Amino acid sequence: MVEHGLIRAAQTGDRDALITLLREIENDVYKTAYYILNNEQDAHDAAQEALIRVYTKINSYEEKAQFKTWVQRIVRNICIDKFRRNKPTVSIDEHELVFEGKESVEREVMSGYIAQDIREAIEQLPEQHRTVIVLRYLQDLSYNEIADCLDLPLNTVKSYLFRARQQLQHLLQDYQKGGVSG
Repeated sequence: MVEHGLIRAAQTGDRDALITLLREIENDVYKTAYYILNNEQDAHDAAQEALIRVYTKINSYEEKAQFKTWVQRIVRNICIDKFRRNKPTVSIDEHELVFEGKESVEREVMSGYIAQDIREAIEQLPEQHRTVIVLRYLQDLSYNEIADCLDLPLNTVKSYLFRARQQLQHLLQDYQKGGVSG
């Protein structure tokens, strides 16, 4: 496995291997931070902090857990620390849309609304439920990997995911009806 070789090389002091490894994980690190913190600037800060921590702590990585699980745990812990330091803020992103034709305009607008509704619904979930949703569906971690990452029993992860999916379904149905329950 290429990743395994990069990790070993990075742990023996190969700076190029470490930089390659960091480049491979940076998008996943940012995505996780963004969906947990729901703020672009905070997510960039958390992602940068997480990458620095991976850079400085690569020698402490042991193969007891998968590398991506270890990294996700680092990101999650940094995000939790950020939550504790300051209350989360809601950011409103302005997006420029470039439209090509009438059919694509409608499709683009609808997909934008759907994505916005999903983001808003995820934001309303309790922190534990939001975290398992992000790790499962955005980072594509298995139930076991999520359990390792969050240091939770497997059945707790399954329970959180079940409840989070139920809550998301209700929230999204409320969005479709035009109202938001909270």
